[in-house]
Amino acid sequence: METNNIEKKYNNWIIALSVIIPVAVAVLFKIKLKDLGFNVDPMPILPPIYATINGITAVLLVTAVMAIKNGNRKLHELLMKVAIGCSLVFLVLYIVYHMTTDSTPYGGTGALKFVYFFILISHITLSIATIPLVLITYVRALAEKFDKHKKIAKITFPIWLYVAVTGVLVYLMISPYYAN
Repeated sequence: METNNIEKKYNNWIIALSVIIPVAVAVLFKIKLKDLGFNVDPMPILPPIYATINGITAVLLVTAVMAIKNGNRKLHELLMKVAIGCSLVFLVLYIVYHMTTDSTPYGGTGALKFVYFFILISHITLSIATIPLVLITYVRALAEKFDKHKKIAKITFPIWLYVAVTGVLVYLMISPYYAN
């Protein structure tokens, strides 16, 4: 398939997923499986797992950038695919957690409360922006448009890394307030 056709082929998917994923997460965040008649227990084990996945994603991203800077394109490609996979696993676990477990309010006070909400809001906002950025960056590599890939990757990488790292920070900051 010609490289221009590859980009065109995936453009509608990128747009659709960039809209559907955040809307679905927002809707599913409000739905509790127990309210739909399912007998499910809360899953408090999930937040440390998906926070760890965020940490692994951050390490994968940094390692992938180091690999490409060292000319190891195959390793870079593999690490980026694993990072995308980790992000997908995170997303599924995050949705499952919020569909089975009530949200935990942040219990901190003072300046720390403002820091927490700044990190949380920027994390959520940039996680939404990360979806099309990652997809466009990936498709440009798939289409072997490496000049365009590199250009958008310079934007995608720091935003995606910020989202992964702040995901861990949000977990660490709210974890003392989880019900036992």
